[in-house]
Amino acid sequence: MWSDKESSIDFLNFNETAESIKDLITEKNLMPISVGVFGDWGAGKSTILELTKSTLADDEEDYIQVSFDAWMFQGYDDAKAALLETIAATLVKRSEADESLRAKAKDFAGRVNKIRLMGLAMDAGSFIAGVPTFGGFQKLFGMFTGGENGEYDFDDVKNGVEGAGEVANKNKDLLRKKKDFSPPKEIKEFRKAYSDLLAEFGKPLIVYVDNLDRCSPYNAISTLEAMRLFLFLPNTAFVIAADEDMIRLAVGEYHKGSSQRHQTDYLDKLIQIPIHVPRPGTLEIRAYLIMLVALDHGVTGKPLEALRHQLELNLKMSWKEDVVAIDDLLEGKELQNIPELRRKFVVAEQLAPLLAESSNINGNPRIVKRLLNQVRIRRKTALRRGMQLDEKTITKLVIFERCLGTRATNKFYEMIDSENGKPKILAELEADRVNIDEIALPEEWKAEKNFLVKWSKLTPKFSEVDLTPALYLSKENVPLGSFGTVMSGAAQKLVMALLKQSQRISQASSKAIEDTPPDDYVPAMDALLEKLRPIGDWSKRPDGIFGARLLAEKDIRCKATFLDFMKQLPPARWMTPIIEELEGAN
Repeated sequence: MWSDKESSIDFLNFNETAESIKDLITEKNLMPISVGVFGDWGAGKSTILELTKSTLADDEEDYIQVSFDAWMFQGYDDAKAALLETIAATLVKRSEADESLRAKAKDFAGRVNKIRLMGLAMDAGSFIAGVPTFGGFQKLFGMFTGGENGEYDFDDVKNGVEGAGEVANKNKDLLRKKKDFSPPKEIKEFRKAYSDLLAEFGKPLIVYVDNLDRCSPYNAISTLEAMRLFLFLPNTAFVIAADEDMIRLAVGEYHKGSSQRHQTDYLDKLIQIPIHVPRPGTLEIRAYLIMLVALDHGVTGKPLEALRHQLELNLKMSWKEDVVAIDDLLEGKELQNIPELRRKFVVAEQLAPLLAESSNINGNPRIVKRLLNQVRIRRKTALRRGMQLDEKTITKLVIFERCLGTRATNKFYEMIDSENGKPKILAELEADRVNIDEIALPEEWKAEKNFLVKWSKLTPKFSEVDLTPALYLSKENVPLGSFGTVMSGAAQKLVMALLKQSQRISQASSKAIEDTPPDDYVPAMDALLEKLRPIGDWSKRPDGIFGARLLAEKDIRCKATFLDFMKQLPPARWMTPIIEELEGAN
């Protein structure tokens, strides 16, 4: 099994991107600076952050590096202050060996606590008054970037939001006298304390912010708002990893009624230099699979690094050199059971084009890894049951399921069942010099002809295999809808939005569909129907049906899947208009 977490080892030639980020954030003339590492869910953003940290750790100059995982603080009431406290804690720890530094670091940490208290006081007042709690804290942070010329004092915090007085009165030790306290004063002293502390350290501060796109809109934007405190202070760099589209959606959710231009401008002001994670092509996925296979085979240490270096160099030189052959990768390395490893590398090489080019995978490293883990789970189950199913057979089936979706997969397994494990159409697809346009494909398969041609060439040939055990393994042990769990973050958010839809028309659902890449529609529909499938009483229309109908209107493949689902349900009066409308739209 392969762990689904960021890696400090580069399997996809991401070191080039990490080196580019390093060049930016270590250029003193560019500081202060903010760099955005943008990419889809599972594209490798966290790995790029880890690689960037590693390159700086190896640098001759010393840096203060701070890692902040926004998702870890998703459920905390004070998540919006967590970034400030994480930075302060790091600076205090780094100052332990120097008495003068330690005193300044503790003073700075104390000022962070004051800022946090001001925000909590205003937020608590908002809560008591029954208004959204982000108002006070947002107003407070707004002072950092443009409100310093205003006249704010203790009463502004205590009475600025009705009800905040109760919180303020309980904290008189920090918010004591009007003449000694005002937000502008605290803000200026906070910024000065930070600047003086960093100047005495004599080292740049690099802050890595990860997993913003996994957070709620409120926590995502709160973290970005907290970041604004440091953006224009010297010797500081921020590297923020996020799905750009998800953050724009969060801006729209956080700032109700904001225009598309406002959402774009907001992010552009916070992120000075955007860097997009390169989408892996066939060669990158080939290298990625080979490295995963090598790890699983037990290759470690110097042989693994030699293999990784050879693949990385070949990717860099792919513009002028041929692809490094598998035998060249194996040559001269201390490896165990080379014939078996070679067979695994050959399979990886065959899979690479499908995984890189399929519209439902797109070379996404996380999806690739999860597919491989799913294969491994099924393989272990097959062994326990005494089924003669090897990993190649299971892999070929899992790829079909992921790339063609539930409707096409159901049809495939129906054919396996009705034709005693050997559907005749497989022999036609696997024939030499096949012309797929001359094959009578099931209606459910016709939209993916190019995929079927490449998929049919994978080994083993299914026309020579009894697939009956695969049918039972897939239907009984791993529900067909389970491969929806490897869908992207955009698809997951779409499913959540559609499940909440209770009315025929929903602007929120329509916008969620428009904001989701079309490649995610089929996995989203599969997951949506899996959520609806356990419902026992269909006499009343459940929430989510209108959401599924909306997605069905958008995509012909989703429409076919949804209609099949509806027609298999116990008949009810509310179903008829929905079915007739969709069928009439053909």
